[in-house]
Amino acid sequence: MIGDLYAASLAGALVELEHVDGSVRPLEPDRWRRPIDGDETMLARCTGPTLDIGSGPGRLTVALARRGVPVLGIDVTPRAVRLTRRSGGPALCRDVFGRVPGRGRWATALLADGNIGIGGDPAALLRRVRELVRPGGEAVVEVEPPGTPSRVDRVRLRGLRGAGRAGEAGEWFGWARVSAADITRVARGCGFPVTDRWQEAGRWFAALR
Repeated sequence: MIGDLYAASLAGALVELEHVDGSVRPLEPDRWRRPIDGDETMLARCTGPTLDIGSGPGRLTVALARRGVPVLGIDVTPRAVRLTRRSGGPALCRDVFGRVPGRGRWATALLADGNIGIGGDPAALLRRVRELVRPGGEAVVEVEPPGTPSRVDRVRLRGLRGAGRAGEAGEWFGWARVSAADITRVARGCGFPVTDRWQEAGRWFAALR
């Protein structure tokens, strides 16, 4: 999926996200390294053991660890895991659909920064998250604003400059986005019958229980 080009972007290479329709946008991984307005509304809901899925360079994992909240970040990119650990957050290189420690015992699962899109199948992802959280547990999910179409895109990463990646293109993979208007319907079919939705700092979130 994301692979080496994502890792290169974390090391400073310029990488863009390309859609099958030809549209592109910069990946800008640096924005995931430091606090973003709206983060606090997610962090405040994490009072018990928390699994940060697709934790990237670890800003949320590290923030929770500093608060004394038991937390584990998981990411498929070894460089992202190393960056998280270097900043003081516990992290493992794991695929959410693979073997994850604490299955069925997490109080909260975080899917921030569009990570509801992992795997290109939000229903499959939420069913997996339901297996990972404990009875009565919660998934805190960042979603798209109401009015944004829920869809699955085919995308890939393309190197522009730096780290020897110029002109290199990764494989196409599916990435989903889910509107705040649709998250209740999707979640209900995946074992999360209760949904709260809210907006903070121009971002939209849902808590699934």
